[in-house]
Amino acid sequence: MAETRVASRYVKSLLGLAVEQNAVDAVHNDMLLFAKVADENRAFALMLKNPIIRHEKKRDILEKLFKGKVHPLTLAIFDIITRKNREGILIDISKQFHNAFNVYKGIGKATLTTAVPIDASLRAEFGEMVKKISDKKEVELIEKVDADMIGGFVLNVGDRQIDASMKNKLKALKVKFSYNPYIKEL
Repeated sequence: MAETRVASRYVKSLLGLAVEQNAVDAVHNDMLLFAKVADENRAFALMLKNPIIRHEKKRDILEKLFKGKVHPLTLAIFDIITRKNREGILIDISKQFHNAFNVYKGIGKATLTTAVPIDASLRAEFGEMVKKISDKKEVELIEKVDADMIGGFVLNVGDRQIDASMKNKLKALKVKFSYNPYIKEL
């Protein structure tokens, strides 16, 4: 909890600096790259959180991995955080920065769960549907596949959920058939 709060403060500062230097998109791409590296390489993520490895060594590793590939502002935040001995929150910062970027740019976020992967035309239709629901101009659609759904979809936009799945309809039908109007209930 405390790490999340600290990470959010760094994110606010980083976003403010990125806006000031007109580097919001570049820093956002850098944070996505960092999150991807941390997700795909467990050893890297564990190294950042390991208290035995010296902070200078972690800073050298970050510099060798990302120098020349990321914006100087991103490298500066890596340097500041390692000097403050808080490398463990870099992963949280990279993930929270994506959310802050979406809020800054006015991008809506939605999760779509289907039984099978969808094609580009359906993706566009769902994108338009989410734009109408959320009143956002742009939408980030996160797609998930759940074979247990049988068919249909479940769309989550903010605190709203549209459940048009066969699984849900079969469950409702089961409840409806379990009710017998000819048996007097006590």
